[in-house]
Amino acid sequence: MRKLWFYTLIVLLVIAVPATAQKKKKKEDEEAGQAEAGKTVSLFNGKDFTGWKLFIPDPNVDPKTVWEVRDGVVLCNGKPAGYMRTEKEYENYRLRFEWRWTEKGGNSGLLMHISGDDMVWPKSIEGQLQHENAADFWVIGGADFKEHVNQEERRVPKKSPHNEKPLGEWNQYEAVCKGNTIKLYINGLLQNEATETTVTKGYLGLQSEGAPIEFRNITLELLEGH
Repeated sequence: MRKLWFYTLIVLLVIAVPATAQKKKKKEDEEAGQAEAGKTVSLFNGKDFTGWKLFIPDPNVDPKTVWEVRDGVVLCNGKPAGYMRTEKEYENYRLRFEWRWTEKGGNSGLLMHISGDDMVWPKSIEGQLQHENAADFWVIGGADFKEHVNQEERRVPKKSPHNEKPLGEWNQYEAVCKGNTIKLYINGLLQNEATETTVTKGYLGLQSEGAPIEFRNITLELLEGH
């Protein structure tokens, strides 16, 4: 009887330990910004830059003098140029975040499908955040897409007049990257679309580019096909 009980206990442990480890890994992955398709996770925890890399090309500049977190908001003073980017690469996703200009309109951008070395600026496709130009596309470092027909310009303007809110108010940015297509929505309006992109996977970045800007509620939903 004791042997039977002992062997039963061993079998239960063999079953339970992998299951527990799997649950732990799933939780760790979700906390690190990984999720199952259809589930939304927060990429920014509202407290610090866990899961993000802060990059400034000048090694003499402490990136934490450019970015800080206060009351659940990322504050970027805009100088010098650089970016905060995810430590993980993503593909097939819906990214949402809010931004606002606190003083006057300035320049910034969402860098999608970042690859290669960190530099100003890395190979990527940029969704513009410049005041009144949010959702213009810019190609960087050789990345490209079908609608970029004028090779003398790196910019592909948005479809409609800007629908950004007045300075000081929060706006919502939504980027839907599915396969080789990117759609950009500003405050719920589809403003631009890129198809047949030459890059489909990479890091996500938010630029420091000359003026103070704030970000909050940075979330990501993985889409089917991930």
